Amino acid sequence: MEKATHDGVGITRASYGEGEQKTHAIMAEAAKSLGLGVAQDPACNSYFTLPGKNRRAPAVLIGSHLDSVAQGGNFDGAAGVVSGLTALAALKDAGITPACDVTVMGIRAEESAWFGVSYLGSRAALGMLPNGALEAKRSDNGRSLAEHIAECGGDPEALKGGPAILDTSLVRAFLEPHIEQGPVLDERETPIGIVTGIRGNRRLPAARCLGRYAHCGGEPRWNRQDAVIAVSEFVLALDGIWTEIEAAGSDFAFTVGKFSTDPDRHAMTIVNGEVRFSLDLRSLDPAFLLAMESRLEEIARSISARRGVRFDLGQITRAAPGRMDTILRNSLWQGVREKGLDAIEIASGAAHDSAAFAAAGVPTAMIFIRNANGSHNPDEAMRIEDFMVATDLLAWQLTRF
Repeated sequence: MEKATHDGVGITRASYGEGEQKTHAIMAEAAKSLGLGVAQDPACNSYFTLPGKNRRAPAVLIGSHLDSVAQGGNFDGAAGVVSGLTALAALKDAGITPACDVTVMGIRAEESAWFGVSYLGSRAALGMLPNGALEAKRSDNGRSLAEHIAECGGDPEALKGGPAILDTSLVRAFLEPHIEQGPVLDERETPIGIVTGIRGNRRLPAARCLGRYAHCGGEPRWNRQDAVIAVSEFVLALDGIWTEIEAAGSDFAFTVGKFSTDPDRHAMTIVNGEVRFSLDLRSLDPAFLLAMESRLEEIARSISARRGVRFDLGQITRAAPGRMDTILRNSLWQGVREKGLDAIEIASGAAHDSAAFAAAGVPTAMIFIRNANGSHNPDEAMRIEDFMVATDLLAWQLTRF
């Protein structure tokens, strides 16, 4: 996969793009070589199935995404799909037939970087696509999600308000192995973590602040409507909230991923009249996320009144926190103890497809795998020994259904 999707700097598997398409094809060939059933749904998600003893029983899904950010790392998402296939291979090699079907799901378009909405593939499968999602434009070429799905062999018309592709009453559990995208496991020198929950988010992908362009020398401070200073104050206000929330022992994080002046108008000697920026707010607390929507408006109004600017925060996208299933978590911990593994409990700051399955009412659990150097960069560094610890635990769990 790395060789097929390396862009010269890192890994690029754009959602419904060439790299993601190649990766699904590689996984399908691997699944066929293992004797697994191979299928694709109208959203182009891939399914690789090991039949169980009772084929009418609700199935267990193992899944993660096969897309990446631009110039990202090789293990984000893909490690989970490979782990699932490896676990099924281990069951077959041991002559074990699971009680029910076990399906590895290669999921499309988890990364919001391409269409501005997270986990599109899993939401499509679950009948939870946001309104207007099929008309969303991909960030690199301006073409719609519907066009890309059709180009990859899918059927966007089948995703317009019809029944869900996956009947959740026929899904017993969803399990997602995934690299940790922060430093906790690496700092704790621990190979795996059992995830307690996934932060929900509020995202503002296209916020703006409009002020007034002016001469930097001639315009006095009292008359400036400086969009850069206004947005900087807005960001610092959020940082103050983060400090307060953290001191209280609660959960919150925010990121300004984009912050730019107009390249056609900005200059060293100009007071800027426009800034475009993005916001990503995350928390495990759904009530806090809801309250932050009005808090953002309050902060914007206050700064606007004092600085003579106007904020347009744009469209807000929402994703609920994903609570991991207590029974599944306890079962994974039983496996950790029985196998003498080293693991810790850990919350997920990053969004994952598991959140969509949890929101749909499917019992869900995640296993994090130690990964150095962070994620969404070419330097992701997962050790194969840690990957095998997670996969061994996953295979053990499959025998407990």
